[in-house]
Amino acid sequence: MNEIKIFSPATVANVSCGFDVLGFCLDAIGDEMVVRKTKEKGIKITKIEGYDLPFEAEKNVAGVSALALIGHANPDCGFEIEIYKNIKPGSGIGSSSASAAGSVFAINELLGKPYNKTQLTNFAMKGEALASGSEHADNLAPGIFGGFTLVKSTVPLEILELPTPSQLYVTIIHPQIEIKTSEARAILPKEIPLKDAITQWANVGSLVHALHTNDYNLIQRSLQDVIVEPYRKSLIPYFEDVKSSALKIGALGCGISGSGPSIFVLTKGKQKAKDVEEAIKTVYSKTDIEFYTFTSAINTEGIKII
Repeated sequence: MNEIKIFSPATVANVSCGFDVLGFCLDAIGDEMVVRKTKEKGIKITKIEGYDLPFEAEKNVAGVSALALIGHANPDCGFEIEIYKNIKPGSGIGSSSASAAGSVFAINELLGKPYNKTQLTNFAMKGEALASGSEHADNLAPGIFGGFTLVKSTVPLEILELPTPSQLYVTIIHPQIEIKTSEARAILPKEIPLKDAITQWANVGSLVHALHTNDYNLIQRSLQDVIVEPYRKSLIPYFEDVKSSALKIGALGCGISGSGPSIFVLTKGKQKAKDVEEAIKTVYSKTDIEFYTFTSAINTEGIKII
């Protein structure tokens, strides 16, 4: 095989209580990439559609992660990458991680799969660091592994795959405003009260248990963020209105996707996800802020070969 086309999905990170460690994979939106072998060694990005991103491999997250992989593998060929970008950069649903993960997944397939998913995540972290300034895997892991994942540690990298209850759906609303990850991190406190820390790690443990036991009521009681959301919600106009309207009609939980501005809502059942979509559309329809919404099943496969 000398050429491959893949779908690299969007992802939701943090998942309320799991700041920097929890994430899950979306099915309804993602980037497409075409990667082919070349006789000339190295990485070349030959086509980018959708958004204005750098073609230089060293300045593009897909290129940086690909360079990390071939630097380790030292193949006797090079690779060309075409990127068809459907996830808006800065949207809060893993745009950079989709690029970083997609390129290493595709190259690994073309080389006969010498690397496992954890190793691919490690290479992709190099690209993600270009976008965010630090190596983290909470968006990369669900994209590569699929479903829900928990980053046990980054040094050494250890990813835990969590089960996905079959009736779990997500609704996303993306207000068309920009929030830089660096700004969203800068707003957070350096120290937190012990009682808040105890509440937060109890919620993380409860959510993991709820996913394992298909306990939707416990999922609902666990999707509480007492550490990050109280600070970051001020960056997203009408966040509280969206959250209250979603919870009022029976959503399991609502939170900030990544560092925002996208907001995610988890529900039990596809119809409830659609009902939530209509309710939160109503909130933003009364404002002058442009937005889009979509609903999605949880993608348990991750990156797919097209």
